[in-house]
Amino acid sequence: MTISLERLRRCSIAVDLGAARTRVYLKRTGIIVDEPTVAAVNTRTGGLIAVGTLAERMTGRTPGHIRVVRPVSGGTVVDIAMAQRMLRLLLGDKLRRAWRRRPLTSAAVCVPHDADPLAQRAAMETLTGVGARRVELVDTLIAAAVGCGLPVERPEATMIVVCGAATTQVAVLSLGSIVAAERVPVGGETVDHALVQHLRNEHALMLPSQGVRPLHLALGEDGPALRETEVHGRDVATGLARSVRVDLDALRTAMRTPLTGLIDAIGTVLRRCPPDLVADLADRGIMLAGGSALLPGLDSMLREATGVPLTIAEHPGVCAVEGLGAMLDGKVQPLTLDAMVS
Repeated sequence: MTISLERLRRCSIAVDLGAARTRVYLKRTGIIVDEPTVAAVNTRTGGLIAVGTLAERMTGRTPGHIRVVRPVSGGTVVDIAMAQRMLRLLLGDKLRRAWRRRPLTSAAVCVPHDADPLAQRAAMETLTGVGARRVELVDTLIAAAVGCGLPVERPEATMIVVCGAATTQVAVLSLGSIVAAERVPVGGETVDHALVQHLRNEHALMLPSQGVRPLHLALGEDGPALRETEVHGRDVATGLARSVRVDLDALRTAMRTPLTGLIDAIGTVLRRCPPDLVADLADRGIMLAGGSALLPGLDSMLREATGVPLTIAEHPGVCAVEGLGAMLDGKVQPLTLDAMVS
């Protein structure tokens, strides 16, 4: 998709509807919403009970008549009506105060690379249902690259890997456009599922829905003394609460297995690029962004597999919405190439 910076500057709001978190940027103000993309619904009445952080805390703890739903999967809106209701509640008073005198006229939204027309339409309908009169679609890869501070408008290669909850997108950019890109169904949720399956198969232990986060913290700890960690869960056979000591090296091996698809995607993108751009990347390296960029061991694994320097963005989770915001605020200036007169 072609991005018109002039049209983006007319937008008043930027939205990044991710599978894990929803972020909203208000022009000349900054990020006003950063909440989990979760809603809790009363199935008897159809009413929303909670959205965002409160709804996420309800996951796995609700009675039968309350259902926790995620209206976005892999960066694509799968439930338009629920996404609209969730956004209205998340914006609520924040947006009404900002638009006390000026109505919401246009909005920009991130969509995954090579999103099909149905996914693009779902994103547009979600924003128009909230009140936007016009919606501009921006490739997540370009928005994230701008948010990371990469010189995407220059005639040199920049490579970015956006690791989300459900998918990971890889691209090489030059002159403000995507030279080559790949999207693979591997993300933070895939790694979490691999850890859960390892504990179930090797230790007959079922983790609670919020039980993976302590494992991330343990895997991220440095030092030779920490070789094991204690994991609490439910015994598969008896259903009783149980704790086991788990070897951290075995958990790291379980994490690496699904990430091989990500390494293959990086190799595919590099093979599609001209040799000059690949030579640029040998010096500049890869920028890692996205909400799952901080997965323990991901950066070192990619460095070893590619042999290319890798840098994690300062705030990887908000790169896409920050990049959209920079475009809205006019902070991005395109490289002007005037036609030569013969």
